[in-house]
Amino acid sequence: MDLDQDDFGSAAEWGDQQEEGYAQGEEDAQVQQECLQKFSTRDYIMEPSIFNTLMRYFQAGGSPEEVIRLLSDNYTAVAQTVNLLAQWLIQTGVEPVQVQQTVENHLKTLLMKQFDPRKADSIFTEEGETPAWLEQMIAHPTWRDLVYQLTEAHPDCLMLNFTVKLISDAGYHGEITGVAAACQQLEVFSKVLCTSLATLLDGEDNLAENLPQFAKMVCHGEHTYLVAQVLMSVLAQEGQGGWAVRRIAQEVQHFAQERGRDASRISLALGTAASYPQLCQALGAMLSKGALNPADITVLFNLFTSVDPPPVELIQVPAFLGLFMDSLFKPGARINPDHKHKYIHILAYAVSVVETWKKDRRVSVNQDELKSTAKAVETVHSLCCAENKGSSELVAELSALYKCIRFPVVAMGVLKWVDWSVSEPKYFQLQTHCTPVHLALLDQISTCHQLLHPQVLKLLVKLLETQHSQLDAMEQLELKKTLLDRMVHLLSQGYVLPVVTYIRTCLEKGDTDISLIRYFVTEVLDVIAPPYTSDFVQLFLPILENDSIAGTIKTEGEQHPVTEFIAHCQSNFMLVD
Repeated sequence: MDLDQDDFGSAAEWGDQQEEGYAQGEEDAQVQQECLQKFSTRDYIMEPSIFNTLMRYFQAGGSPEEVIRLLSDNYTAVAQTVNLLAQWLIQTGVEPVQVQQTVENHLKTLLMKQFDPRKADSIFTEEGETPAWLEQMIAHPTWRDLVYQLTEAHPDCLMLNFTVKLISDAGYHGEITGVAAACQQLEVFSKVLCTSLATLLDGEDNLAENLPQFAKMVCHGEHTYLVAQVLMSVLAQEGQGGWAVRRIAQEVQHFAQERGRDASRISLALGTAASYPQLCQALGAMLSKGALNPADITVLFNLFTSVDPPPVELIQVPAFLGLFMDSLFKPGARINPDHKHKYIHILAYAVSVVETWKKDRRVSVNQDELKSTAKAVETVHSLCCAENKGSSELVAELSALYKCIRFPVVAMGVLKWVDWSVSEPKYFQLQTHCTPVHLALLDQISTCHQLLHPQVLKLLVKLLETQHSQLDAMEQLELKKTLLDRMVHLLSQGYVLPVVTYIRTCLEKGDTDISLIRYFVTEVLDVIAPPYTSDFVQLFLPILENDSIAGTIKTEGEQHPVTEFIAHCQSNFMLVD
C-alpha cells in the first residue's frame, strides 16, 4: 500500500512539532514547580486561591498523589485550633463577645506588624478583579478600622486606597476620619468632608470634640485645603447657619497658621476682598508677616473712614484681630503715638460696627457703639502698656477698668494682658495683696462675658499647675487657694461642669494637695443650693464621698453641709456606683 508523504508531513514540520512539544513540556514543568512550592507552605489548603492553584497544577499534568501528600503534610490547622480554643473558653464561662474581641484584636496586631504593601498590591495583579473576601471583610467594623489604621501607616498602598473607596461607596464614609485614608482620593475626600462638616454643625459639643481632627484632615495638603475652604465659603453665604460655617473656616485657617502655613491669601481670595485691592494687599501683608505695621494700618484707616467704607466683615478675621491684642495690650508694647488712634479705630470698627445687607447691597452701617468702644480700648491700652505701673496704682484705676471690661474686645485684651503679666517669674513674689489685682480682674471678666469662661479656666489651670519655686510652701498654698477662689467664682457664674470636672481629675490623679480639694469643696458648698442637675451630682458627689474629703471637713453647729448634700442626692437622684 502506497502512503503519500503529505500524510505524515515533511521532516521540518516534524521538527517544529517536536520543539513545540519540548517548550510546552518545560512550561508545564515550571507551572507544576510553582504550584508545588505553594502546596508546601503551611496551611495552604486554607488559602482562598487553593482552587485556582489546583486547576493550574492539574492542567499542567500534575500528579494528584503529590498534591494530597503536600497539603496533608503541611496542614497544621492554625485557624481550626484557634476556633477550638475559643470554644473551650466559652465553655469555661467567658462571654462569646469577649472571646471574639480577643481573637480579633490579636489578629489585628499581627496584621499591623506583618503587613507588606507590595504583597497586598499584588492581589489585584494576580486575581484581576476585586476579591470576594475583601467585600465581605469591609462589612465588619473591626476590619474597616484595621484598614483605616493600615492606610495611615501605608498611605501609598494601592490596595488599601482601593479598599477605602469601597468602604466609602458602601456608605461608611462617616467612619473615615484618618488623614491618609480620607485625602488620597477626591471622591472619598468629598464625601468625608461633607459628613464631617455636617457633624461639626450639629452642636457646640461636636465642634469642640471633632474640630482638631477635621482641621488636620483639611490641612493635609494645598488641594484638600482649597477644596474645603471653597465649599465652606459658599455655605457661609447661606442665611441660616452661615455664621457657623464661617467660624469653622476661620478655625481651620488658624490651625494652618499655627503649623507655619500661611493660608491667608486663599481666604482673602475666596471673599469679597478682591474687590478692594488696597485692602487686600495691606491685610494680606500683615497676616503673612504676623504683625501690624503703621503703613498698612494707615491704608485700612483711610478706607474705613471714607464715605463708602469696605464691608466690615473683611477685617473681622480672628487672626487679624489677634494681632491687635499683641500691639495694644501686651505689657511694654510700643506704638507710634501718631498712629495709635488709627490702630484703635480699626479694632473698634471691626468689633462694634453692624451692617445690614439685602441681596448683596448694603442698606445701613450702624456705628453707634464705635466711639464708646474706641474710648474704652484707649483707656485700657494706656493702663496696660504704661511703664512702671505697679499694683497699687492699678487699684486706684479698678473702677475704670471694671467699666471698660464690659466691652467684649476690652475683656479679651485684659485677659491677654493678665496672662502675660502673671506669667512673669517674679510677679507673685512682688505682690502684697492677698488677691492680686490681675486675678481680681478675672472675676469681672467671668461675670460679664460667658464666652470667655473657657479661656479664664485655662489660665487658672495653668497658674495652679505652675511650680512657683520663688515662694515658700505656705505662700504657694495661699496662692493656690486664691486661684481656687477664682474657680469657685467662675462656677458661680454658670461654668459649673468644666470646673468640677477639673477638680475631680486632680483628685483622681492624686497629684494635688488634698487640703486644696477640701478647701474647694467647702467653698462650693457655701455657694450652691438645690435644685441640682444630674450631671453636676454625678461629678461632684464622688468628690464628697472620698474618704480624704468628707471625713475631714469641719463645720460649726449641728448642720453638716456634706451630709446634707449627700442626703439630698440620695433622696432625689438614682445614684450609680
